[in-house]
Amino acid sequence: MSDLPDDLSPDSLAVHAGRGDLRALGVHALPLDLSTTYPFASLDGAVASLDAMMAGDDPTEGGPVYSRLHSPTVARFESGLAALEGTERAVAFSSGMAAITAAVLAAREASASGENGTGKNHVVGVKPIYGTTDKLLSSGTLGLEVTWTDASGVRDAVREDTCLVCVETPVNPTLELVDLEDIVRQASGVPVMCDSTFATPVLQRPAAHGVAMVVHSGTKFIGGHGDVLAGVVACSREWAAKLREVRILTGANLHPMAAYMLHRGLPTLPLRVRRSQETATDLAARLLAHEAVSNVYHPSVPGRDPHGLVGRQMDGPGPMLSFEVAGFVEADRLMRALRVITPAVSLGSTDTLIQHPAGLTQRVASGEGGAITPGLLRLAVGLEDAEDLWRDLLRGLDG
Repeated sequence: MSDLPDDLSPDSLAVHAGRGDLRALGVHALPLDLSTTYPFASLDGAVASLDAMMAGDDPTEGGPVYSRLHSPTVARFESGLAALEGTERAVAFSSGMAAITAAVLAAREASASGENGTGKNHVVGVKPIYGTTDKLLSSGTLGLEVTWTDASGVRDAVREDTCLVCVETPVNPTLELVDLEDIVRQASGVPVMCDSTFATPVLQRPAAHGVAMVVHSGTKFIGGHGDVLAGVVACSREWAAKLREVRILTGANLHPMAAYMLHRGLPTLPLRVRRSQETATDLAARLLAHEAVSNVYHPSVPGRDPHGLVGRQMDGPGPMLSFEVAGFVEADRLMRALRVITPAVSLGSTDTLIQHPAGLTQRVASGEGGAITPGLLRLAVGLEDAEDLWRDLLRGLDG
């Protein structure tokens, strides 16, 4: 990130971060490099560069060699995202789940001791958590043993063979907020990975609270337009080296076109997130007062932020909310009545999406129970006018 001033606000960083080499290149708009292979001037230089990249470092004067090892376009986006998160590095992947998988594998590799060490294979998962993350940790696919707990039970769940604590905040789909500093204290030196997709770096920077790896599904708010599949992990230089090794070996690379689109969208990220947050807070209050709604899940609602994390850990309550109607039939009827809001999974796009967690995104999770009921609906608020969205919701609530 070249010579940008150290005191730039997040809004200014979003505009300028990751663009430090553009002046030297003589361009204003972000370049897009689609090369899969790169010519090298000398064999010695290429060998040295390849060795550096296989160890997780940046390419040397020998150049990128091959795009599975390094892409200049992807690297610019990574630099921009790291600046927003306040971390030394970021490593981008082909999807959010590829990023989470890499973080777990990197943690297991980092815990290996001795020349032939295999690494610890126990993970602590803090529930609730995104359904596919739950399935990944529980399924045995990665050869892990997982202990599930709530936010208060991490200390008791950590063992000698624990390599990672996995947490998500705000939680999907109930929007609970988890005190990250408390989780880090309970972890007692075990690295913590936090999925911060719902907050984005605009509202929350987990690394400042001791988190080792901050994961985002770039598909969501960072992409922002529903047309990019991506994941990214913000972290220290040491963790980035391990993550890059995993990425090289597994081939879970982000395509340069996707990286270009993500980077192009960073300047508007603060504007989009804050606008959606404002509308979500408005809708949460209206939903709370409607007789057909039994519960509203949003940190702005009284009682939904018991630890006072908005203002201390988060800069606002966020653009996501969930609410509960009587049951599956009522939820289905509501979604069928909508004309502006789109029934679809995912989130963070310019348009508002609504989905049914129990039937869709959390269906593969292992025994959620509790708040994830057949009547729960998750609303990912977009950029439409709040009055238009409310009238659309009333079509389903009053129908």
